[in-house]
Amino acid sequence: QVQLVGSGGGLVQPGGSLRLSCAASGSIFSSYTMGWYRQAPGKQRELVATSTSGGSRNYADSVKGRFTISRDNAKNTVYLQMNSLKPEDTAVYYCNAAKILFPTYWGQGTQVTVSS
Repeated sequence: QVQLVGSGGGLVQPGGSLRLSCAASGSIFSSYTMGWYRQAPGKQRELVATSTSGGSRNYADSVKGRFTISRDNAKNTVYLQMNSLKPEDTAVYYCNAAKILFPTYWGQGTQVTVSS
């Protein structure tokens, strides 16, 4: 059973920064695409960023230039560095591990609130 445990959320002022972490159990990490998604109240869950096992990164247009996804395969951990945060970034952030023909795994979610 694979588990993803996210952490690092909190309350931050507009313009501030946060770093989210997601630790994965098991030996699946390096071969999976790791991603971050978010869901704001009353909205659908949306993709924020992904990092493939080959090193490619993909970002939602709304976060390009402000967020950076990275992964440490030795630590089975994926990070999301969030800079220049805006109130519209407020959401529950979920980490995700995906691989074609294999089950998809989700973390428990961590709340990020951007407010003055």
